[in-house]
Amino acid sequence: MSKSDKTAELEKGLEKLDFEKALGELEDIVQRLESGDTSLEGAIEAYERGVLLKKHCESKLRNAQLRVDKIEKDGTLSAEPLETE
Repeated sequence: MSKSDKTAELEKGLEKLDFEKALGELEDIVQRLESGDTSLEGAIEAYERGVLLKKHCESKLRNAQLRVDKIEKDGTLSAEPLETE
């Protein structure tokens, strides 16, 4: 499997994950890595997935903060997504 194929596999379904599920998966990865019950290759793949999950969670939190900021500024609620970066 090429490097880009591995990355694509690790990113699979990431955008569909809500914050809570992504954070839960990240916590599971941390527990597995801390237990030491995985091979070196498995640990590296888990770490790579963890990095992607961390970035995904950070993005979700940034977007939530932007929405809260908009509500506070405008005093209105909006279901439309905000433009980011």
